[in-house]
Amino acid sequence: MSDLRRGYLFGFTAYVLWGFFPLLFKHLHAAGALEILSHRVVWALLCVAVAITAMRRWATIRELVRKPATMGGIAVAAVLIAINWCTYIYGVNADRVVETSLGYFITPLFVILLGVVVLHERLRPAQWAAVGIGAIAVVVLTVDYGRLPWIALTLAASFGMYGFVKKRLGLPAADGLLMESAVLVLPCLAYLGMLVGTGESSFGTAGTTHTLLLLASGVATAVPLLLFAGAANRLPLYALGTLQYVAPVLQFALGVFLFHEPMPPARWAGFAIVWIALVVFSLDGIWAARRSSRLVHATA
Repeated sequence: MSDLRRGYLFGFTAYVLWGFFPLLFKHLHAAGALEILSHRVVWALLCVAVAITAMRRWATIRELVRKPATMGGIAVAAVLIAINWCTYIYGVNADRVVETSLGYFITPLFVILLGVVVLHERLRPAQWAAVGIGAIAVVVLTVDYGRLPWIALTLAASFGMYGFVKKRLGLPAADGLLMESAVLVLPCLAYLGMLVGTGESSFGTAGTTHTLLLLASGVATAVPLLLFAGAANRLPLYALGTLQYVAPVLQFALGVFLFHEPMPPARWAGFAIVWIALVVFSLDGIWAARRSSRLVHATA
C-alpha cells in the first residue's frame, strides 16, 4: 500500500472513530462530564506513556520539560482541549449531539477568523463569503434555539484555538498528548479522589461495563490522535481538510437518526446554510492548493 493510500486510511479511520464518540459517552451517562473527562485524561496518559516507551521517545520528552516557553504553550493547549472535551461530553449527555456536530462543522470558519484577528491574514473573497454565510447560519440557529448555540460556539472556539496553539508548538501527536495529559492529570486525580471520598464516584459502582468503558476512554482518546498524526504526515492539507467533515457528519446522523433529537424546519435551514458555507470554503481551499502546486511545478 502506498504512503498516500495509507494516509487516507489512517485519516478516515481517525475521523470515523471521533464520529462515533457519542456512542461511548452515552453509555457513560452514570458519570458526569467532569468525571468522564478526568478518567479520559488519566487513562490516556497511561496509554500514551506506553506508546512513548515503545517509540523510545523519553529523551525527547525530557528535553521538552526543560523548555519553559514550550511548557507554557503545552499548558495553554491542555486547558483548551480540556474545555473542548468537557463541553463535548456535556453536550452528548444532555441530548444535544446535533449541536455538538455543529461546533465541528463551523470550526474551520472560526479558524479563518482566528487567522485574521491573530495573524492578520488577508482572506480571499471566497473565504469572506464562507465566513459571512456561516454567520448567517449562526443567526438562524440562534433564532431557532431561542438562545446562542453556546455548546457549538464553545467547541469551535476551543478546538480552533487548540489547533492554533498546537501548530505553533509543532510537537508530534504522541509527545503533545502525553504532555497535555500530564498537565491535567493532577487536577483530574484530585477530582476523582474527591468523588471517591464523598461516595459519588461511578467507577466500580455503576456496573462492570461502565467501569471497563471508563478504562477504555484512554485508548479511545489516544488511538484516533495517533492515526491522525500518521495521516497528517502523508496527506496534503486539502485532503485532511476534506476528511475532517467525516466526524461531524457521523455525529449529526447519530443525533438525528439514532438519538431522535428534534430537527424543526428552521434548524434544518440553519444547518443547510452551514453546509453551503463549507462547500464554498472547501472548493476555495482545493482550488488554492492546486493553484499553488501548479506554481511550484512551473517554477521548478
